[in-house]
Amino acid sequence: MKIKFPVIGGIGEAQADALQARKCYVEAIKRGKKRGLEETSGEENSNKRGKDLIPSPEPKEKAPVMVQPVEELLTVELIPSDSGKVTKIGSKMKEDVRDQVVNCLRKNKDIFAWTPQDLEGIDPDVITHHLNLDPNIKSVKQKKQHFRPEKDKIIQ
Repeated sequence: MKIKFPVIGGIGEAQADALQARKCYVEAIKRGKKRGLEETSGEENSNKRGKDLIPSPEPKEKAPVMVQPVEELLTVELIPSDSGKVTKIGSKMKEDVRDQVVNCLRKNKDIFAWTPQDLEGIDPDVITHHLNLDPNIKSVKQKKQHFRPEKDKIIQ
């Protein structure tokens, strides 16, 4: 194997010999065993006997991750005649601040996009997904995978 790399005034080369590298590796393993070191197998945190080199912490029961708002939320109808056009605001605001926020939201209700048609000025090509397929190429059927009979029933 040969590696080329830039140096001042030209290109440097380093040549490696796989056989010599293997000999060095074997020699390092032998010396390590003499000093009481063990060869690593590539598996993290375990040795040849299967014992953990680093003890694992007690397995904890994982609680389902549920993202909750910091505070209770109040539902605000932006258009009182249309119950589908609502938003939520925090309930811990002072009443005068809450009224200002609701008035601001209602005043600017035309900014909200309730349907894709409300997204004026945005080219549909930007928000539409297309598969990049060549219609001139013949489609290929995937090879059938075989499973155990009980898995086959579940899949079908």
